[in-house]
Amino acid sequence: MKTVKIALLGFGTVAQGTFNLLQENAELITNRTDVDIEIAKIFVRNPDKYKNITLPSHTTYVTNVEDIINDDSISIVVELMGGTTFAKDCVEAALKAKKSVVTANKDLLAEAGPYLLDLAHKNGVDLKFEASVLGGIPIIKTIYDSLGGNRITELVGIMNGTTNFILSKMTEEGLSYSDVLKEAQELGYAEADPTADVEGLDAARKLAILASISFNRRIFFEDVTVEGITNIDTEDIDFGKEFGYNIKLIGSAKETSKGLSLNVYPAFVLLTHPLASVRGSYNALYIKGNGIDDAMFYGRGAGSLPTGSSVVSDIMEVSKNIAFDATGHFKPFYYDQKNIYAPGKVQSSYYIRLAVDNKMGVLAKISAKMAENKISVLSIVQRNMDPETAVLAIVTSKCPRSYILNLIESFNSLRSVQEVNSVIRIMEV
Repeated sequence: MKTVKIALLGFGTVAQGTFNLLQENAELITNRTDVDIEIAKIFVRNPDKYKNITLPSHTTYVTNVEDIINDDSISIVVELMGGTTFAKDCVEAALKAKKSVVTANKDLLAEAGPYLLDLAHKNGVDLKFEASVLGGIPIIKTIYDSLGGNRITELVGIMNGTTNFILSKMTEEGLSYSDVLKEAQELGYAEADPTADVEGLDAARKLAILASISFNRRIFFEDVTVEGITNIDTEDIDFGKEFGYNIKLIGSAKETSKGLSLNVYPAFVLLTHPLASVRGSYNALYIKGNGIDDAMFYGRGAGSLPTGSSVVSDIMEVSKNIAFDATGHFKPFYYDQKNIYAPGKVQSSYYIRLAVDNKMGVLAKISAKMAENKISVLSIVQRNMDPETAVLAIVTSKCPRSYILNLIESFNSLRSVQEVNSVIRIMEV
């Protein structure tokens, strides 16, 4: 039986989950791969930090990554540090040293994934990244392999567990954004600096990776238009329920004859749609293909063991490739033309909430402005807050985003409009 030696770069939450699974399930993994996978080295800055963890006799800590790169006995480097500078240097060095790489680093892949895949092929090794997107949901292999015969036309999903936890709590318990964010931080769902999650950046990076492999284009993080959830108010959520919607942070990638539409944004989702029922920190991805029609994938989007499960799966696959001398056979293919569809042209229905003067004739002025901007009203709810102020919640017809932006300017020009509070997309079913 062949022994494949691996090294871990980093020993944080995901790396420890990976380590634990490789130890606890060693017999099962060996049985399924016919390979003995051995963790030879773990790169950390300060080994003393991990004194409470008992390592196997064949595993040692190293504080210099060159001790791994220059070790010819190590065949797989597992990068679990994160970041796009030092981590990128390490991954490049490993690939050039003809070591296969497994990574969970979505930031790196969203920035340089196509380049690194080309580099891996050039050096006859593998680069695997199942854990970089949606944690424990096996979506990368599914797109590459199980759906390989499909032309995928659309991806839409909930790609960030932190924001889904926050929005679920706000919806179910009527809590404010700030209160739920604090709870999410206390539970470990949100970082002390939650910007990457709540501003949609994390979801945008995942969407870039998925869109790149689904549409065979060199798609990067900067190609995605992003909006976060920080302005979502419980009042919007209540109105959404009245209209029959749940609110979610949605990642959407769609290929049309006009180009690729790549967006992350908070959206109202019809209660009858499967994504509307995805609660808490779970993730889900809805895929449309010309063979499968519609399919949805659901599971834990983060966490030590769920993400570690995906890392271990990649390690197993690469180990089998090494045993059968089959690494580096994957050659990524990308069409030359990318054609990103301008965000302002993307059509959706919209929910708009505005505070107006509570007097006769205001609704007629609002309707007139909508007509001027070629937008129809599908539904409208009015609530009188006090003798001076009323709140209007409007669901519009489907129109380009540029029309909505013009409409907001028109509303702001009316003296009877006190404030435009919210503008939220409604996800197309």
